[in-house]
Amino acid sequence: MEKPFLKKNPQLKDYQQYILDIEKQRGLSADIFHYCLMIGEELGELFKAIRKAENHQIDHNSKIGSVDEELVDVFIFLCGIANKFNIDLEKAFRNKEEINKKRVWKKTKTS
Repeated sequence: MEKPFLKKNPQLKDYQQYILDIEKQRGLSADIFHYCLMIGEELGELFKAIRKAENHQIDHNSKIGSVDEELVDVFIFLCGIANKFNIDLEKAFRNKEEINKKRVWKKTKTS
């Protein structure tokens, strides 16, 4: 099997294809429930990394990745879930943003 390749300056569809390729190469689970659990786990790790970066009550000796590493893990599983449902994330993003532009947004008070 050919090694997955991500071209320089990729578009979102290229990331989605790359995720499909690494799933095949690495023999990753095709089970959507597994992906849902994994993205939840990675979100938890992202939140811990943010707490660590912001010095919010955390053991700084724990093996928590950096915010950028954990964001990438979330992104990988997000692309994987989109792929399982044959969703073009760029198209979905653009469609959803058209809906969001028509919404009325209230500013929240900050302390």
